[in-house]
Amino acid sequence: MAAFRPNLPPSGEQHEISFGRHRAVATEVGATLRSYTFGDVHVLDGFAVGDRSSAGLGQVLAPWPNRLDAGRYSFEGREGRAALDEPAMGNAIHGLVRWLPWRTVSRAGNAVTLACVLNPQPGYPWRLDLRMEYRLGDDGLTVTASSKNVSDVPAPFGIGFHPYLTVGTPVVDVSLLTIPASRRLVTDERGLPTSDQSWRARSSTSPSGAASDRRDWTPPTPT
Repeated sequence: MAAFRPNLPPSGEQHEISFGRHRAVATEVGATLRSYTFGDVHVLDGFAVGDRSSAGLGQVLAPWPNRLDAGRYSFEGREGRAALDEPAMGNAIHGLVRWLPWRTVSRAGNAVTLACVLNPQPGYPWRLDLRMEYRLGDDGLTVTASSKNVSDVPAPFGIGFHPYLTVGTPVVDVSLLTIPASRRLVTDERGLPTSDQSWRARSSTSPSGAASDRRDWTPPTPT
């Protein structure tokens, strides 16, 4: 049984790493990248040590990113039934490891590796060994993710990340921003892929009326 550790912040133990003018903090809860700075510049729009991540800030999204319609899916005869943690939209969102504790595998002044075992459960009836390495160097921050399927059958798997980059100013004139065309999956107002599975660039309108650009995931593949 894990020992009770009083006075921990909401995101658990804080793993601070540094290299030159680079500083980053990854957290025990979710292996979340809470902050990354270069000198006095905040590269990420993170969150304070006394807060928990909101809107997925810095989180690892596995074993699926984005959303599962009604939280249900099937893969090679096995059924997944995940809790609807976006109930207003009827979706299971961003996987199952965002709020789990990740143990420390290795740590150095400029790097930390965190690991988490995702055990079989209704939302994902397979077992995964997940690892995240955050490493600082001359080129900045390198993030390496690995996943090992330790079940006795193939498992579906997808992973994504939620760093919010900042340009160093609280307000951005969106009319000055351009987004290069890329391969994107068409989604509906719930963030789910539509029946049109062709990849194309598109603009959409959010429920608030603000223009948005969606970038979504491909279906999981066996690992």
